[in-house]
Amino acid sequence: MDKKSLGAKGETIAVSLLRRQGYKILERNFHSRFGEIDIVAQDADTLVFVEVKTRWSKEFGLPEESVGARKLKSIEKVGQYFRLLHPEVPSSERIDVVAIELDNSGKIIRRELIKNVSG
Repeated sequence: MDKKSLGAKGETIAVSLLRRQGYKILERNFHSRFGEIDIVAQDADTLVFVEVKTRWSKEFGLPEESVGARKLKSIEKVGQYFRLLHPEVPSSERIDVVAIELDNSGKIIRRELIKNVSG
């Protein structure tokens, strides 16, 4: 499975997981010149920027381990831009990560929602 297909499959799994958790999906793959946010959602009265990480091998560690300070800073910056375009969204916000592990055939081994990774 190539990187783009893996990412798309992971995002589809993540959207399903988030909806089951009660999140309202506002946008997928929000792009700006500052970067991209995989999923923008609302959880009750909180705006949530979701980073999705999908792996089919543990060779490079757990999926969530690849979301470092630099990536979080990028998400914050893109999130500020999203807010400018959508002033109606809730004022409170957070960053969540959805970590997904697949086996070689593409079957889900693990999917986990990790809330509030930025603080």
